[in-house]
Amino acid sequence: MSSERLPRPALLQMIAGAALISTSSIFVRLAHVGPTVSAFYRVAFGGLFLLVGLLAFRRWQRLRGVHLLWMLAPALAFALDLMLWHRSILRVGPGLATLLANFQVFVMALAGWLLHRERLHPPFLFGVALAFSGLYLLVGLDWPRLDGGYRLGVALGLLTGIAYAIYMLSMRQAQRSGGVHLHAAQWLCVMSLQCAGLLGLAILFEGDSLALPDLQTWSALLGLALVGQVFGWILLLRAIPQLPASIIGLLLLLQPAMSFMLDVLLFQRPTALPDWIGVGLCMLGIFIGSHRPERRSQAHEEAPA
Repeated sequence: MSSERLPRPALLQMIAGAALISTSSIFVRLAHVGPTVSAFYRVAFGGLFLLVGLLAFRRWQRLRGVHLLWMLAPALAFALDLMLWHRSILRVGPGLATLLANFQVFVMALAGWLLHRERLHPPFLFGVALAFSGLYLLVGLDWPRLDGGYRLGVALGLLTGIAYAIYMLSMRQAQRSGGVHLHAAQWLCVMSLQCAGLLGLAILFEGDSLALPDLQTWSALLGLALVGQVFGWILLLRAIPQLPASIIGLLLLLQPAMSFMLDVLLFQRPTALPDWIGVGLCMLGIFIGSHRPERRSQAHEEAPA
């Protein structure tokens, strides 16, 4: 598909959606609550907003109990993804945590190789090498001098990508084996509400409180739910089917790029030239690693958390 034939509305929606979800980690950083609590309100508020909209516009499809059971596995994986990612954000900052979470494209490719015998082409291996070279510039050079909390945050960011890959694989299984075929908004709604229930149980186990201490926290969590969880994803899910995989992969890189820039601008993240080079190498590696030459990429697999 040539650039002249690309649908302009879909391109604008894709850019706007990526820009909106890039703010998610910023809102987590601004909220004065623990990581599991911010994850809970993200999906609880987001799920309720979507539910009201679906009912108001009469777009709700009837669900059977067996469908909800099939959706529990991806809901659990997504809840784990959010718990890991939000902890990484608070330890290493919104920019790096978001960049690390996008390493999930490599996990998905490896899962395809292990589970479905999909080929790993040389460009994929080159992308992995580039991305981890960039990561070395970002954190490896100073690794001996980093404190334990920061190191843990890096590990949690990488684990976020694994959890998200498990979510994608279990979602595919629910759709194929469980016959769970819902349009994107209802899937996101049901998944969000199931995640909220699971995260609520996790909060009880942790002994944390659901109380929101101040107006900034309320504003940040409402922004997290509406901007990142609802509007951003709706725009992405509307645009993705209309665009080629190469354009999708390129535009999705706006999310970690903008998150990193916002981290620098809003929270004065110390960033020297090697850091910028590292960010560039990571994003180039992610883009190369997410490309599937044989067929159009599964767009949802490459979308960020």
